[in-house]
Amino acid sequence: MSEFVTIQQLVNELQLEVSSGAENLDRKILTSDISRPGLELTGYFSYYPYDRLQLFGRKEVAFSERMTPEERLIVMRRLCTDETPAIIFARSIEPTKEMVQAANERNIPVLVSSLTTSRISGVLSNFIEGHLAPRTSIHGVLMEIYGLGVLIQGDSGIGKSETGLELIKKGHRLVADDRVDVYQEDERTVIGEPARILEHMMEIRGIGIIDVMNLYGASAVRNSSQVQLVIQLEHWAPDKKFDRLGGAAETERIANVDIPKISIPVKTGRNVAIIIEVAAMNFRAKTMGYDATKKFEENLTNLIQMNSET
Repeated sequence: MSEFVTIQQLVNELQLEVSSGAENLDRKILTSDISRPGLELTGYFSYYPYDRLQLFGRKEVAFSERMTPEERLIVMRRLCTDETPAIIFARSIEPTKEMVQAANERNIPVLVSSLTTSRISGVLSNFIEGHLAPRTSIHGVLMEIYGLGVLIQGDSGIGKSETGLELIKKGHRLVADDRVDVYQEDERTVIGEPARILEHMMEIRGIGIIDVMNLYGASAVRNSSQVQLVIQLEHWAPDKKFDRLGGAAETERIANVDIPKISIPVKTGRNVAIIIEVAAMNFRAKTMGYDATKKFEENLTNLIQMNSET
């Protein structure tokens, strides 16, 4: 979890144009909430969220253009406080002279985006929330398999990294090995990413640390992915029961979100990488409305009915 996001990070990641205040891009953003100062332009500042990014769209600019330059400067000076991180104009709108003057007086950067107001508002919120969200670390290997974020977990030495390496050779992508940093993006979404020191790297017993991007290219790695499915690798034992029909619904709670989980037994001779591929494809099919288990049960029911009628 970061305690803040700098304006410089915002400019770099979202490709914003710096209209003024380039020397003040080290200012900090402490909240992901975005303010559109409509009421404030009318002079109502009783509940003004001065510590948020201030976003101007067509409506705000059109309203401010109805003021005289003197009135506009007074309002803009009240908008610009020592705690205000930055002023952003959407739709490539050129900032007013009064806004630039008031912002410069308080050392506040004025930025411009080509995106629509609603679009840039969402992008800003998502970017800042992703950086400010509290993170927890879990043990496992996070892979992107057929576009699905799959977290492979299991006891130490069971072969998680080796299975991940086999999946990379099959064309799938590594997100994180050994330590996965996860955070909750919203009520139903968990995002996983690698620890910075382990980014694009894997530990393979007997070989050591390998750089996956260097060996397999940039297409073999991702910097982050949603965690959509958990694969739990378990040592096979004759007295242990595993789901054979796929009807059992297991979940793993990660960052306050319940993620679907599948337990896969591991023993000599089983190609775990292929099984995980199939599990990912089957899970995707279920999310799209096709459930092979239900189809099997329907076929079984039909067969029993046919036999009872003869």
